[in-house]
Amino acid sequence: MRSLSRPRVLVTGGAGFLGSHLCERLLADGHDVLCVDNFFTGSRDNVLHLLGNPRFELLRHDVTFPLYVEVDQIYNLACPASPIHYQLDPVQTTKTSVHGAINMLGLAKRVNASILQASTSEVYGDPEVHPQQEGYWGRVNPVGPRACYDEGKRCAETLFFDYFRQHGLRIKVARIFNTYGPRMHPNDGRVVSNFIVQALRGAPITLYGDGQQTRSFCYVDDLIEGLIRLMNTPDEVTGPVNLGNPVEFTIRELAEQVLAQTRSQSSLLQEPLPQDDPRQRQPDIDLARQLLGWEPAVPLADGLERTIDYFRHHGDLA
Repeated sequence: MRSLSRPRVLVTGGAGFLGSHLCERLLADGHDVLCVDNFFTGSRDNVLHLLGNPRFELLRHDVTFPLYVEVDQIYNLACPASPIHYQLDPVQTTKTSVHGAINMLGLAKRVNASILQASTSEVYGDPEVHPQQEGYWGRVNPVGPRACYDEGKRCAETLFFDYFRQHGLRIKVARIFNTYGPRMHPNDGRVVSNFIVQALRGAPITLYGDGQQTRSFCYVDDLIEGLIRLMNTPDEVTGPVNLGNPVEFTIRELAEQVLAQTRSQSSLLQEPLPQDDPRQRQPDIDLARQLLGWEPAVPLADGLERTIDYFRHHGDLA
């Protein structure tokens, strides 16, 4: 029997980059944590240090199949989030977002749990509005190579709000912007991990396009704080809420900062811009400030230092 005073929290995708940090934080806050992952992109190594904790449980499961457990809160993070991984099996990516949302919403309905959807800034597509506010409906190519992820996440948001309207489910939707930190996969194709790994190996830093496209980089600890604050808002707060760092950098500026902090002699190598790659990505976080009292606290230089240190010691860069 679970403690009546200590919520039991389910984290899907809990062995992934974000999920493992979330599990760690929830345990530190005194919760019982059920971590569910199919290990497609997640890794047991990310949660190995948690396995000895009696309040932590690890279950191998794919969210495209129903799950029958007793929990009080659900954080639905399960889905490959980098283009390399989500384009590997695009049909399965869409199924993970859509079937996964249906199954987790069904579970939340059965056990009367509150549920948070880890959505993404990719629902805005290649935006015509800058910075992106939650009221912007986006500009997404529904038939392009990124659509399995972009449209899958958009459909998941639709399902969450339909369950809210139709069944009165207690939902929260977070739109996550570029997040980085320790435990990123070294080969996930994301720009921060790409640049750090290339710099530490002394390989050329790959710049797609002219490097003038912009991103806003949020350190993982800040993002996890935002997710937890959103989950614990009153029931009438549903989101969607942007969670990300509003400080904008060009990709070239990021490359130069990584080179400086790693003291690497790597050169810059320009490659063609991938199809549908957004030119600008910057969150408007006024709503998060207003509803959650939240904004990022870790500057890019400090976050990069911690992430570079992780890859030096755990990145298998030989």
